[in-house]
Amino acid sequence: MEIRGTTYGIIGAARSGVAVALLLKARGANVFVSDAAPAEKLRDSIAELERHTIAYECGGHTERLLQADVLVLSPGVPSDIPIVRQAQARGKKVVGELEVASWFCPGPIIAITGTNGKTTTTALLGRIFEDARRPAIVAGNIGNAFSQAVGSMTEKHTAILEVSSFQLDTIETFKPNVAVLLNITPDHLDRYGNSMERYTASKGRVFMNQREGDTVVYNAADAVLRSLVERGVHPGVKKMPFSVSEIVAEGAFVRDGKLVVRMSGEEREVIATTDISIKGAHNLMNAMAAALAARMMNIPTASLRATLRNFKGVEHRLEFVRELRGVMYVNDSKATNVDSVWYALQSFSGPIVLLLGGRDKGNDYTRLIPLVQEHVKAIIAIGESAPKVVGAFERVTPVRTAGSMHEAVQLAAAAATAGDVVLLSPACASFDWYENYEHRGKVFKEEVLKLT
Repeated sequence: MEIRGTTYGIIGAARSGVAVALLLKARGANVFVSDAAPAEKLRDSIAELERHTIAYECGGHTERLLQADVLVLSPGVPSDIPIVRQAQARGKKVVGELEVASWFCPGPIIAITGTNGKTTTTALLGRIFEDARRPAIVAGNIGNAFSQAVGSMTEKHTAILEVSSFQLDTIETFKPNVAVLLNITPDHLDRYGNSMERYTASKGRVFMNQREGDTVVYNAADAVLRSLVERGVHPGVKKMPFSVSEIVAEGAFVRDGKLVVRMSGEEREVIATTDISIKGAHNLMNAMAAALAARMMNIPTASLRATLRNFKGVEHRLEFVRELRGVMYVNDSKATNVDSVWYALQSFSGPIVLLLGGRDKGNDYTRLIPLVQEHVKAIIAIGESAPKVVGAFERVTPVRTAGSMHEAVQLAAAAATAGDVVLLSPACASFDWYENYEHRGKVFKEEVLKLT
């Protein structure tokens, strides 16, 4: 893309929108930022834009935005909002922040996507590179925006990116050297016309530009994902599956209790699965995916093994908060879909008091019923979807409704006894009560730490 002298209209003035605006301006572009939110909600962003003399508007999108040559969408902006449709009707190019940042990336890219496990796998891979003393940046849907991080990269750096389906919807030339697909289960279907096929196709865009010399790492046990890869990957791309249930010809698998990586006919035992510090079947799969991606980038096995022994996981994902009177409190606020909760409920041996609910995304709770019967002694229903949670589980286990996180934690603490786990694993978005899942997890932790 021509940058200097071209006018870019950025839709969304949050972290990623401001980052891509600064990146483009530094490269000589004319930049205009537009956000539908009122100015009082964008004070920090406005201050940053004004500091760099970047024009902006708040409270809605005007005709000025449509005067731009190219529109750039922030990750959280739906690609079908009216202003975008108007731009497309006028023949304007519309791309995403991930796409734009990739234009300036001087080093290799590892892109990690999937319904669940993206953040853990991305953070783990970043730690693997750090421990191996290999230069890398970790960005995308985790931490810094790619547009912010790419400016500090050299050709020796690897970009390790968590990428969402929303980001992939607006790529054109984005091409990872290694694409990692962890799993695909129903999520965000409200953004895809309640079509699992459309959501799956969106995830598959991560490898659409890959060619000879590139690699796709994928979960061979996920039938939908396996079919997607087998049908869609370019013939020259190296396929590296991982599986916890079968031994694969090339890729990663478990044999005799050990994680094994087999590449180009060479087999290496990486680590005993019991020595991997992040626990649970889902984290074993995350570790396998990270191990394969790391080995494809020539990270030594010994260094990889050391990281897998010591990595403690990420905030808001099965995060231990405290133990009080024999009750363990765990923050799993990042569990924003049913599949995440399905894994979480299998991660503890003791009875669970489960905090469940929020802004519903079309959840079907049927899959959870057997696990709730087996593991959950009580449910505290929270958020907008509390009535739906009550309806789904009131015949399965005792359910109480809370009108705030403070009340939810108090009810959970009263229901729990020594040996129990109080688990916030909501299966829903957080936007009914909170800014994001991080905010929800933070408030949960604050309330837990207030218990006496």
